[in-house]
Parts: sequence; C-alpha cells; structure tokens
Amino acid sequence: MPHQTIADLLLARAGDDHPGLLTRERTWTWDEVVAESAARAALAAELRTEGPFHIGVLLDNVPEYVFWLGGAALAGAAVVGINPTRRGAELAREVRHTECQLIVTDRAGLDLLDGLDVGVKRDRFLVVDDPGYATALAAHAGRGPAHAAPDVTAATTMLLLLTSGTTGTSKAAICSQGRLAALGAANSAKYDITRADTCYCPMPLFHGNALMALWAPALHAGATIALTRKFSASGFLPDVRHFGATYFTYVGKAIGYVLALPETPDDADNRLTHAFGTEASPEDADRFLTRFGCRLVEGYGSSEGAGMLKRVADGPVGALGRPARDGVRIVDPTTRRTCPPALLDTYGRVRNPEEAIGEIVDTEGAARFEGYWKNAAANAERVRHGWYWTGDLGYVDEAGYFYFAGRSGDWIRVDGENISALLTERVLRRHPGVVAAGVFGVPDPRSGDQVMAAVEIPDGTRFEDLDLPGFLARQEDLGTKGAPRYVRVSHGLPTTGSNKLRKKEMQLDGWRTGDPVYRWTGRGGPAYGPMTDDDKTALRDEFLANGRGRFLP
Repeated sequence: MPHQTIADLLLARAGDDHPGLLTRERTWTWDEVVAESAARAALAAELRTEGPFHIGVLLDNVPEYVFWLGGAALAGAAVVGINPTRRGAELAREVRHTECQLIVTDRAGLDLLDGLDVGVKRDRFLVVDDPGYATALAAHAGRGPAHAAPDVTAATTMLLLLTSGTTGTSKAAICSQGRLAALGAANSAKYDITRADTCYCPMPLFHGNALMALWAPALHAGATIALTRKFSASGFLPDVRHFGATYFTYVGKAIGYVLALPETPDDADNRLTHAFGTEASPEDADRFLTRFGCRLVEGYGSSEGAGMLKRVADGPVGALGRPARDGVRIVDPTTRRTCPPALLDTYGRVRNPEEAIGEIVDTEGAARFEGYWKNAAANAERVRHGWYWTGDLGYVDEAGYFYFAGRSGDWIRVDGENISALLTERVLRRHPGVVAAGVFGVPDPRSGDQVMAAVEIPDGTRFEDLDLPGFLARQEDLGTKGAPRYVRVSHGLPTTGSNKLRKKEMQLDGWRTGDPVYRWTGRGGPAYGPMTDDDKTALRDEFLANGRGRFLP
C-alpha cells in the first residue's frame, strides 16, 4: 500500500540502518533521523498552542532543518521556510503573515530577526546553538517508538512555501503531506532516484526545488541526503567527491558559477550521474556533461503546481516534456482557446509567436491547487473559470512537446515585433566569459521597448575583454532585433536566496544603476560605449521631450 503522508514515509524508515543523512562532520542512519525527528515532534507538541500549528525555520542547510521537517510531519505541523536573504520590514511581514507559533533558528538568525515584529514572542524561539535547546530536546528523546499524531492525514499542511508575488506582496503556497508524499514517489521515479543514490543538496531547504525534487524523493526511495550549509561554486566538486554524490538539484545560475571555475584534467573524477533543475541553457548542459560526466535534467514546475509535465528521455533540446494529463495545455489567456502548434525555424525560433505562445494551464488542476495562505486575491489569480493558470508562457511543437517561453515580462515589443528575452539570455550565456545573464525590456524614448541585458562576469574580467559585438555577430539564431541595446556589467548581480537573478528589480533599475552600463545607439551591428551620467541625463530629456516621462525607469 502506498504511503499517504510524509509521516508514513518517515516512519517506514524506522529501523533502517542505511545512511540517511550526511554532513562533513557526521553520518546519521535513517533510523537515527527518525529518532531525532520524533524528539522534535514531541517538543513541538508540548509547546503547541491554539491556532495554526506553523513552525518557522530560519536555518542554513544543517541537520536541524531536516530533523524539523521530520518532526513537523510527525507532529502535524507545517514548516514555514524563512528566507534568510530577506531583511527588515519585508522579512517581518513575511513571517508575521504565516502566523508561526514557534521559530527554530540559530544565533545568526536571531540577529537577523532582532528588533522585528514577527508576531512571535522571544520565549517562543528555539535557538539550536543555545545550550538550553539541547537540554529541552534531551527531555523528549527516546520516549518509545516514533509515531505520528493521531490527527495527521494526507490533507494536513506540511509546508508553507514563501514566494514573491508580482505585486511584491508575500505569498505562501500551501503544500499538504499528501501532495508532498505523492511528489516524492513521482519524482523519485521521474529523476531516477534510488536507494543507492547519494543526493547532494546545495539548494536551500526553504525552497521547493530542494524539498520536492530532492528531500521528498530521497525519503521515498530511502536514498542518502548529503548536506552543505550553502551553495559554493568552489566547494561544489570537493563536496561531491567527499560524499560520493550521484545526484543533486540546481538552478541555472549555480551551474554558471561552477562552469566559470578553471577546468582541471580530473573534473570528471566524480560519481555524479544526473541532476535536476531549471534555467540551465542547453549549451551549459552540454558543457557540464562533457566536463563532469553528469547529465542535467531540465524540468518545469512550481511550488504551487508541480507535476504537470512528464519527462521524455529522447525529447528535443530545450523541450520540457509532454503533458502529464489531457487537461495540461497552452491557451490564449483572453479567449481560452488552445493555441496552435509553433512553427519553428532551423534554429528553433518560433515563427508564429502571436498565435502559438500562450499561458500554460491545467483545465483539471483547480482541485489539485492547494492555494495560498490567507491570500484570496492570489488564489483568484491562479484559479479562473475552473482552470489552474500557471502565469507562465509556453508553446507546443507539432510533435506535442512543451517549451517554456518565459513569463509575461519575458517578451519584449521592439519595433512592433515580439522578441524573446529567454533566447537572448540563452545566447549571452553561451559566452565563455559570462557567468550569468538576465534580459528584460526597458522603455524606448519614442515608442515600445528596447532590449537590455545584465551580465555577470568574473573578477578581473573587463567588459571589453568579452568582445560582445563580435560574439553576437557570430550567433546565427539571435535575430536582428534580439541584440541588447543596453548592457549592465557586474561582478555580482542581485539574486534571490535560491540563486535566481532578481530580474524584476534589475528591470526597474534599468540603466539607472550603480553598475557600469554600456549602450549601443544607431543602426548597423552592435557597437557598445560606456554610458556616462551626461548620457543618462540626455536620455531622460529625450523621454520628457516625447511625452514619455512616465515610462522612465
């Protein structure tokens, strides 16, 4: 009989002497992981009060995080993963919104929360590196066989996953024990995670990537989880070798950081076989496979609606897979009509974007969507006409393969044509001197938009060293309007806590940023020159002269 809850999955590991959790310092068997989780479940139950049983966790990827995931599952509590990259009022608002009864953190996290009104009194904080914490835990250890609270069911909320909404307000996606357990089963099969695997977790445990594509599948399969506190490009390969890792999860920017390190003849001397993630370009995937012997499996999903597409091993480059059920389709968001297949040129560019690109929906997914915590407006945005709307754009080829086309802001209207920001990003990320790239639209002083790119380059590299005009001229798939008019250059672009670029923030900054910006004016091929303060003032005056001051970044 399949396990219906995360608590079921965890209890099935009781008595299992297979390694369950590794750090550089210590190994825990699965049986020991269950025992540690049970002690935290007992402590949480003792401290439980009236109201939502929500436990905020503000920690790096340390064993305590894993033990509290298990403890919450057994106790029937929901874990709220607090993002440590948030600060001040934004951080306070997110934590307060989720109505935590307890906060589990360390002294570093305590400093981060100091002086903030998070809705939790100081005596309700459990500080894991405080001596009193070990004493409190010891009182609840070894109290007989581990068990789940009697009210734990598949419908019990397991996670509140904080995401950033389009308006900037907090959204906490609800994930039940039943859904996460089902994802654990499905993803262990989808990503070939077996008991023999060692799953290396460099992505933060407050993020759905690590929980849904690594922790839950490893728990289901009885595989081993290897923890590192935070992602480090220089520490990636040493960790992989130390743990004997065979699988990991990623985001594209992290892959870019690893590939930016100098190659060595023994890079492929590791046990990695495959990894799952998002936003790695096909070129980066090829380079990673060649260099490290590891296959990157790109997927599509979200904290709210994972499992809509099924992977096809021999699918076309860049394809996400095929629909997992009949209701998953791409529609015109205005008419709700299914979009026709995309007509692709020899470079894979969509020749009929106005017709073929639409929003990815699941006409049967409204019932599967578990909603956002106390956010009716966000729920209404996701469920309309009885359908689940992802907010993501896509297209389907004539063979039925789905492709990601970005979000609404990833299409830029240039001279009356729709230009794909994702295609320009993909081109820029091919450059061996570019660690990461984000592309977005900025307003044109006369009409429409222009393409702007933000590129991250290694320390010691200059923009001139890239020879960007020459590089762009050699990219046959770029198209005549896809080359950026503005290029922001940085040695450290702003990122989220899960290492994704903050494209909205950079788009709002536009060319008015503290980083150097290079601009190409005129016709012909790209020719970039540094944008001075006088240039920015003159551009502003041009906007005002054309009555477009309201569009200025």
